[in-house]
Amino acid sequence: MGASTAPVPVRLDDSAYHELARSFRGSLVRAGDAPYEERRRIWNGAIDRHPALIAPCTGSADVVAALKWAVETGAPVAVRSGGHSFPGHSVCDGGVVIDLSAMKEVRVDPEARTVRVQAGVLLGELDAATQPFGLAVPSGIVTHTGVAGLTLGGGIGWLSRKYGLSVDQLLSVDLVTAGGDRVTASAVHEPELFWGMRGAGGNFGIVTEFTFRLNPVGPTVLAGPVLWPVEESGRVLRFYRDWIAGVPDELTTIVVHRKAPPLPAIPPELYGRPVVMVIACWAGEVAAGEEVMRPMREFGRPLLDLCRPKPYLAHQAMFDASFPHGWWYYFRGCGLDRLADGAVDTMAEYAARIDSPLSGFPLFQLGGAVARVGEDDTAVGCRGLGHMLNINGIRDTAEGFAEERRWVREFWSALEPYHAGVYVNFLMDEGEQRIRQAYGSRERKLDRLRALKAEWDPGNVFRLNQNIPPAGRKAAGAGGAGQAGGVGQVGPAGQVR
Repeated sequence: MGASTAPVPVRLDDSAYHELARSFRGSLVRAGDAPYEERRRIWNGAIDRHPALIAPCTGSADVVAALKWAVETGAPVAVRSGGHSFPGHSVCDGGVVIDLSAMKEVRVDPEARTVRVQAGVLLGELDAATQPFGLAVPSGIVTHTGVAGLTLGGGIGWLSRKYGLSVDQLLSVDLVTAGGDRVTASAVHEPELFWGMRGAGGNFGIVTEFTFRLNPVGPTVLAGPVLWPVEESGRVLRFYRDWIAGVPDELTTIVVHRKAPPLPAIPPELYGRPVVMVIACWAGEVAAGEEVMRPMREFGRPLLDLCRPKPYLAHQAMFDASFPHGWWYYFRGCGLDRLADGAVDTMAEYAARIDSPLSGFPLFQLGGAVARVGEDDTAVGCRGLGHMLNINGIRDTAEGFAEERRWVREFWSALEPYHAGVYVNFLMDEGEQRIRQAYGSRERKLDRLRALKAEWDPGNVFRLNQNIPPAGRKAAGAGGAGQAGGVGQVGPAGQVR
């Protein structure tokens, strides 16, 4: 079933609307208002939902007002910061979108190596504020992703092996609870809540501000892709598997299979050619990185080598053009303990079947600092895995999207014998069992999260997410999207399947 549905008529009682407007500083948006069509759209163009009300917040007081109003009226609540949720949890049908995207303040303390970040900040905006000091928060790989959603699920990126996940840098979070209270959670204040926020945070409240530890990075890193023909995929992956077994933590790599995109750095004769790329980011002394990278760069006969010293900011933005707003996206993810021969053969087989010039599959290298944090130290699961795979089916419109979705599903199923968990930020609406897998094999971790949910959100107000039901209650369904009734709640959720 596709995501797009016929427009859903929304209704919102005028008296209820004016009640909220009296206490809300931002400009509320209803269906029919000029900004409505633009404001309801999110990054994934395959998601087509019609909220009853969009509440663009100017600060935490607006978050409290909008949330209390939604709870009192019974309207479902979606929370939006960057709007990059794969399955579209940042918008809903017939409910209220609490929109944090205008909350953009970043305050850097270079001496203490900390940064305070409001919930509407994007990754590129955070990097732009911290890199002038040669500092960074490990984050994701697309700069128009929101800091909030990425962090609350974990945060895998180019610095993961050296410094860990985004959540591993968190010192505290300021949040609004389901009851409308403003709470600070840290290692010393509400430590159990802070534990759960680091990996399952969307379930427990709306974070309005983060405090992160900063790490020395750049401003120059050795980074970029080396390309081989896709026919060499099996050989490249096997050599890569052996090579990474001995590389230092300063190196993080992502292997990507796709058709070569028409970018200025790529010769026109390679445009559209199926390739396998080993993309590196060495966050250390450049000369040392050159020696570490040499064996991989000299393997076989690469089509192109673009690995060179460059600004960290430039490397962070290298995938932006491949994941713009408005394209149609469908993803399935899985963790791998290692690159077994059978998994390598399956990847090579499905790489050869890529049809869309936009589709592909990044394979993230884990280990290093990610694995040195204890499995029970945060809510994040699957820390001991070797790799995380994200299969991307992408079209720029609905045309051909069903075929991409089929390729993703078939590929994912073919790899099932090698599955070892999944990263929660890579989940679509896939059901309760997959959410369990995202938090590792330890049932006690999920029990701990459910008990925490029962304490902080017993009514499951925050259910439009990868939902953890409160202890004693069943799960909300596929991501919870549009499941609950209330003011303006009409029509199906229209979620990607």
